[in-house]
Amino acid sequence: RFMLSVEISTIYKRDDRTRKVHHLIYLPDLDAVARFNQRLGRIGNLGADGRPILGLDSRDLLEITLEASPDGYLVPAHAWTPWFSVLGSKSGFDAVADCYADLADHIFAIETGLSSDPPMNWRVSSLDRYRLVSNSDAHSPPSLGREATIFDTSPDFYAIKRALQTGEGFGGTVEFFPEEGKYHLDGHRKCDVVLEPEQTRQHDGRCPSCGKPLTVGVLHRVNALADRPAEAAPPHPAPFHSLVQLPEIIGEIHKVGPRTKTVYNKVTELVGRLGPELDILTSAPTDEVAAIGGAALGEALTRLRRGEVIRQSGFDGEYGVIRLFQPDELSRPFLTGAADVPDTLFELPATAQGPAKPRAKNQTRPKSQPKRRPEPEPAAPAIHTPEPVLPEDPVLEGMEEVGAGLLDRLDAMQRVAASAPGGSVLVVAGPGTGKTQVLTKRIAYLAADLEVPPDQCLAITFTRRAAEQMTERLDALLGDAASKVTITTFHGLGLSLLREHPERAGLTPEFRISEPEQQFAAMTEVLGNERDAKRFLKDLPRVRRDALSAFDGFEEPNLSDTDFAALESYTKLLREADLVDLDELVTAPVSMLDADPILTDRLHARWPWVFVDEYQDVDEAQYRLLRLLAPPEGNLCVIGDPDQAIYGFRGSDVRYFLRFSEDYPDARMVRLSRNYRSSAPILTAAVQAIAPSSLVPGRLLEPARRDPEPPLLGRYEAASVADEADFIARTVDGLVGGTSHHSHNTDRVDDRGVLSTGLSFSDIAVLYRTDAQAKPIVDALSRAGVPVQKRSHDRLTDRAGVTAIAHELRHVAGGGPVAERVRRAARALSSRLTDLDPADLSIAVDVLLPLAARCGDDSERFLAELSTGAEVDTWDPRADRVTLLTLHAAKGLEFPVVFLAGCEDGLLPHRLPGASLDEDDVAEERRLFFVGLTRAQQRLYLSYARKRARHGAVAHEAAPSPFLEAIDDRLFERLNPAAPLRRPRDQQLRLL
Repeated sequence: RFMLSVEISTIYKRDDRTRKVHHLIYLPDLDAVARFNQRLGRIGNLGADGRPILGLDSRDLLEITLEASPDGYLVPAHAWTPWFSVLGSKSGFDAVADCYADLADHIFAIETGLSSDPPMNWRVSSLDRYRLVSNSDAHSPPSLGREATIFDTSPDFYAIKRALQTGEGFGGTVEFFPEEGKYHLDGHRKCDVVLEPEQTRQHDGRCPSCGKPLTVGVLHRVNALADRPAEAAPPHPAPFHSLVQLPEIIGEIHKVGPRTKTVYNKVTELVGRLGPELDILTSAPTDEVAAIGGAALGEALTRLRRGEVIRQSGFDGEYGVIRLFQPDELSRPFLTGAADVPDTLFELPATAQGPAKPRAKNQTRPKSQPKRRPEPEPAAPAIHTPEPVLPEDPVLEGMEEVGAGLLDRLDAMQRVAASAPGGSVLVVAGPGTGKTQVLTKRIAYLAADLEVPPDQCLAITFTRRAAEQMTERLDALLGDAASKVTITTFHGLGLSLLREHPERAGLTPEFRISEPEQQFAAMTEVLGNERDAKRFLKDLPRVRRDALSAFDGFEEPNLSDTDFAALESYTKLLREADLVDLDELVTAPVSMLDADPILTDRLHARWPWVFVDEYQDVDEAQYRLLRLLAPPEGNLCVIGDPDQAIYGFRGSDVRYFLRFSEDYPDARMVRLSRNYRSSAPILTAAVQAIAPSSLVPGRLLEPARRDPEPPLLGRYEAASVADEADFIARTVDGLVGGTSHHSHNTDRVDDRGVLSTGLSFSDIAVLYRTDAQAKPIVDALSRAGVPVQKRSHDRLTDRAGVTAIAHELRHVAGGGPVAERVRRAARALSSRLTDLDPADLSIAVDVLLPLAARCGDDSERFLAELSTGAEVDTWDPRADRVTLLTLHAAKGLEFPVVFLAGCEDGLLPHRLPGASLDEDDVAEERRLFFVGLTRAQQRLYLSYARKRARHGAVAHEAAPSPFLEAIDDRLFERLNPAAPLRRPRDQQLRLL
């Protein structure tokens, strides 16, 4: 009979601390299992490990369990282990209820783990309400039963659950002696140092040998949370048996290992003649045991049942040792069977007298352990988590208060930008200089201090995520008045203008944004064949830009009569279907305002104050729309950084930024150069990297962080793409302090401080130039059990499955929350015979759910935002997963740790095989590299492979990116020695 169960590891952040907790999940039937797996499968890779690792809050895991089946239940696993447990000293909570929050009442049992036993748990009165259970390692058959829970009930799911809930039919547990567990005492395995809790306090939680943080053990943690003395017990304690495995006892007697043939043969004989091992250990008559196994075994069981054992405690991942005999005892005649039993056997060692207790009074210690145990210190403070952590709120220069009110905490130049009077303002803001804060505080300052009506302010951003961030900040600054400020994207603004005046664009009020298949059908009808339609649609944004005329004066449009006629016919077909495509959300309002000066004047009166974020990324249509909305004498504030202009492939042109003072001759210019994001080495490297083609004269980024000894940039030369991916996965494991106990038993978790920090998965991003680079990295992280969320800069509707779900939503009746409708649409699609890959459909649902949740019940808003949004807009900062992004998608984001993969010539700068790049292309690629470097706050890793296959070709040798040459080599820490690409062949000697 089997229980349907699984162990799940969750790693996440709560209350500014990284939490790592293991949980045992029990479900009553396979249908509940399927529902449970489906939900968790959207969060992480369930097949990567026998104990899947998820970036999910423990409370949310419990909720998913209960949603899969109300009869399901969760048991916190090995509750006291320093890492990966609900009460652990490194990453746990001070109470079980704190971990599971509002669902804590659904927890009714906890697993005590190997390093604690019931008497230790009894000292914490808050645990009285939980049944204390014990389990064995299912992956190790010889260890089955070494810890176990005893039931006196029928062997079925509901009876066992009821016994745990009520205590009726619960018979207690079979236990290790807690000293045998790997984390009973405090210590530092690398220095072979083991300490009692009071000794740890004497040494301030540091290893007396090397000075590094000690691993605080279970006994210390129990003492810290205990509110009862060591000898106390709860009102109705359950029975327990502390045992030593039979193979270990026999191995000690014969002075051989527990898995030797001698031990195996003896155990087989004993079990065959006396019954199961647990019966032998607990109840078989010792004379019968001695008759088969020898006098020493009979004496061993007598001592074991009395708790008369010799204890050497485990620490910092090292198992302890429980012995029944002193080394010289086993040579005595009685134990060897050479003499009759004397009246008094011999004097028992001091450690073998009396019943078993939570810890030993004396024990054999490693040589490096302090020889003398100090007297206990009453009321000494407990050490909870002595490990170093990343500074959560680093001391920053320039962020001190420089004035009262809305301009608090702005530095001098930020304040100049935010408080500038009316007219045009150009703010050149380097990365991490507080660009969004300046823009929002300028709007708030104008509204609150200069009494500009909020509804006269129009703020335009490039992404929905940036618009939401600006809205949140203004809400905090202006309260209810913030809702009157119009904050939108260029596409959102164009859509609202077309909704207000649809007839001026040949539309009805019910017009919709066309879906990709509708655009393809219209263009195929115009051109007569699908191949030409596909080509033309790919080039459509350029054709539309050229059709706007040479308004900017840079160059003549390159638009043929054939292309113009095709565009006209295509647009006509869309209008007949009451449709516009995405690009028309900007170009159509431009044409509309160009043709109607009166409407333009109305908009000037409606929004006399215009603010634009990321101005370096405007294209011709957006530029023209802004020139129409903000005349030279108006109040236009734009902010951006020409060295971060990276969207030339979409038609953006940094020259609009550079000529702002020509368009607005009276404009003030303010430069922000104090960076509040990145460490000094990262900024130094970034400035050096951009210097050869910087568009900002005297480019400067001043670090405001005061990080003590900030780490250098990690540089890793990989032998192959797979090696690079494995390096990233290994390093991520170390950065989060290990994703498993195995990580702590190897050198993967570094205790120098940089890698032993309070990071969670969501603090880490992996960036790359092309989406094709992602697969080996995703595979390596998934094999390591690391949860990921992957996004690109592509449009949402370009992702497989997204358009199908949108189509299903439009044509299937039903109301309710959009998120649930998305799930229903996906289920309907998967149930029909479609050519959609189920994996693509599942990923599409995962990508769409954050957007669907924001839209509540408003499906029209969801479909509109879906049509205008980029995939990166659905990136969820709350998800505890490692983020994988293209460099373009990473713009505007920041992370404590960043990996920039594929720093190779051909990828950075990106160049197709056999193609060449002109000077402008290389300059934009260098700006993209600059953007990638400046996403990192505290740790930056640059990696490249010596061999890489691209575009389906055979892997070829690759050289490091030439952009790396601009960075001083002293800023790098080489993370592996340079090795030859292949082993040199031995020279063949000639015979003659």
